[in-house]
Amino acid sequence: MQISGFSGVPTANSVLSAARPAASVIIPRTNSMDFDQLITFLEVAKQGSFSRAGEKVFRSQSAVSAQIRQLEQEYGDRLLDRSGKTVKLTPAGQVLYDYAERLKLLREESLMAVADHSGTPRGTLRIGANEATCLYVLPEVFAEYCRRYPPVQINIYRNFTYKITEKLENGSIEVGILTLPIQSPSLEIQPIFRDKLMLMVSPKNPLAKHKTAAVREIVKHPVLLPKTGHTRRIMDKLFRPHRDELQVRMELPSVGMIKSFVAADLGVSIISASFARDEVASGRVKLIELEDAELFRELGLAYRRDRTLSCATTAFVDILRQWAASAKTKYAPLQA
Repeated sequence: MQISGFSGVPTANSVLSAARPAASVIIPRTNSMDFDQLITFLEVAKQGSFSRAGEKVFRSQSAVSAQIRQLEQEYGDRLLDRSGKTVKLTPAGQVLYDYAERLKLLREESLMAVADHSGTPRGTLRIGANEATCLYVLPEVFAEYCRRYPPVQINIYRNFTYKITEKLENGSIEVGILTLPIQSPSLEIQPIFRDKLMLMVSPKNPLAKHKTAAVREIVKHPVLLPKTGHTRRIMDKLFRPHRDELQVRMELPSVGMIKSFVAADLGVSIISASFARDEVASGRVKLIELEDAELFRELGLAYRRDRTLSCATTAFVDILRQWAASAKTKYAPLQA
């Protein structure tokens, strides 16, 4: 019996095929790296923990460990040092970390480029802002943004202005809202909002009866200072000539805590007027003009000069500018 196409006798072609080197046969690798493994690797390195990284990427600790093992097999080297209490990058892991960050950024840029092709905002909006801006500016802006462009995912990097500047410069985020002034040759910076700094007191405080207050009167009362930031630097400068009389009751880590403690009559503080608008409206605190100083907190919109903004970011910038224009009227009684 003869099967069609096979006579049982070796042909010239079959002999040549058998003689080809094995290297010409393509065998798919079963442990090839995927992008998800790189994301997990980056998160483990950032968190210093498999379990915390698992929470961030929504995987069990065992699944995270398996992904890292596969990645180490792919690269043929240990990428993470697990010997101590905290997981740390090995020298090989540090090399991969830098490449993985760039690959992640390139992937995000490619997603935005494809999304922009349609002319409709999609993909991810990557923005940086400090805590106060996140709490008192962005909620209104993002509410309108999400109403208009629900498909866009919003990724907020919350940190101090100098950290946001670094992220903008290296391309990790596309746009930032910064406290001015900022010096960065690579960034385009546009002022968008100017907020007056005012004295904040409890209605029970004797200063609450006055329309203005001089620094020499303020220092007679316990003062609540923010631990860091733009307002702290301004307050340090404002009170420097009166440091012998200054009574610092507390240094507090957040604007929310300062407002609550002032409302409880534990001391007085200096604050951006728009940050306390709800407390002023409810009568929990009172804002008073500074008699011998005119101080402001100015916000700026920042992005790289050498990059074209994505559709998602351009749409955000438009809404932010609309908000800033309306805020000038909304907060006019509190601003110069």
